[in-house]
Amino acid sequence: MAVMEDILLLFPSITSLLGTVLILLVIHLTFTSFASEKNCPPGPTPLPLVGNLLQLGRKLPHIALYELYKKHGPIFTVHLGPKKAVVLAGYKTIKQALVNVDAFSEKETLPIIKDLKLTHGVIFANGDSWKEMRHFTLTALKDFGMGKTAAEEKIIEETERLIEVFQEKEGKAFDTAEVVNHAVCNIICSIVYGKRFEYDDPEFTAMVGRATRNTQLLGCASVELYNYFPRLFYWVKARKELMESAFANRRQLAAVVKGLQDTLDPQMCRGLVDSFLTRKIQLEASGNMNSHYHGDNLLITVVNLFTAGTETTSSTLRCGLLLMAKYPEIQDKVQEELARVVGNRQVRAEDRRILPYTEAVIHEIQRLSNIVPIIVHCTSQDVIFQSYFIKKGTPVILLLSSALLDENEWEKSSSFNPAHFLDERGNFRRREAFLPFSTGPRACVGESLAKMELFLFFASLLQRFRFTPPPGMTEDDLDLALTPGFTLTPVPHKLCATSRV
Repeated sequence: MAVMEDILLLFPSITSLLGTVLILLVIHLTFTSFASEKNCPPGPTPLPLVGNLLQLGRKLPHIALYELYKKHGPIFTVHLGPKKAVVLAGYKTIKQALVNVDAFSEKETLPIIKDLKLTHGVIFANGDSWKEMRHFTLTALKDFGMGKTAAEEKIIEETERLIEVFQEKEGKAFDTAEVVNHAVCNIICSIVYGKRFEYDDPEFTAMVGRATRNTQLLGCASVELYNYFPRLFYWVKARKELMESAFANRRQLAAVVKGLQDTLDPQMCRGLVDSFLTRKIQLEASGNMNSHYHGDNLLITVVNLFTAGTETTSSTLRCGLLLMAKYPEIQDKVQEELARVVGNRQVRAEDRRILPYTEAVIHEIQRLSNIVPIIVHCTSQDVIFQSYFIKKGTPVILLLSSALLDENEWEKSSSFNPAHFLDERGNFRRREAFLPFSTGPRACVGESLAKMELFLFFASLLQRFRFTPPPGMTEDDLDLALTPGFTLTPVPHKLCATSRV
């Protein structure tokens, strides 16, 4: 009896005893699992259950991981809650992985991606379906003008409308976000649907607004927490808002696709949707009823193109205008080159080769703005990489910012310095570490379209307007900080666009 009393004094309740045993068991299992895989990449020591989340702190993920890269080298392990991931950093390591190792070409399917049913299409899909949809999308984008005069004319048309809106502001300070998003989104609309929308179209503005908000929610902290602990944090408010908003947009897109389907003429395709539907009809006519050309792949491919084709390009362009107001001496040089080489005529895509300084500035905007600092893939099989063993199914975080901002690759990595892309004679020079569109089989399908858009929009706007801070602010007051999300976007700000003609 005395022994029992001693035990009860040591553990006042059986619940405490079981809790203690459970904690010890969790610690044992956690560290046993961490140590069980031989020759895996090193990394910071994880804590039970939370892994390295506390060590990453409140910093933006790409900044925290960049600091770990400097400490642990170009390949290291990090534990995001109970999930172990491998981080690949530095230009050479990233390129080696994406270009030369097939095992790194799959995308990880996060819980929120499953919830949003985004595993079709071209961004988060894998396997044969992804290969077919990527091939189709690249072909369709080229057919409808990507890299050709047809796309150039669409962009110039949209540039003219954007200039009109800027002129209507009469030099007063305004937020560029909404109108730039509308202009860039219309390029995708022209290629996907075969038509553009007016900026005051309520359905169009609602769709673009929701898409912008969805991109922010997809990468917000609470949704990330849900991805790490889906059973514990499925209730978070941001996840609920994202689900409602994403499916509202999908219903709207589905209605537009249905309208195109009802008026389809296979002999005269208006855009990518028509091409997909025509291909589907051809396959079904040949007896192939099990192809990848089905409704889910069409709808999610459209969703992917709107998401990837709008937010990244518009955010980069807005960063560019903000940087011009921040660094007026660089704006002066761009405008001097445009006036000397192009004059008052319409800027064309072919002018990129004779406007080396403008081209260098655009590339430096992309480098420093770093809109997509991280992409996440997944190993499709066990792989030995740089002498380390990485197990099949391991998430692989590719830290693109480590290539874009690495002081080992760039002379003034933290500064806005267009000279990074100019040789000693002032000619444009390419840099291998410039990877804003990623590289390898998963590189951005719309890269050439995005490059043309950025050049034509940026050069045309600089040709017509002088960008300055709002009244009462100086260049030093302009904030270059970026808002976290699935992609990074400039913090809300206003600029003045004063006409130069």
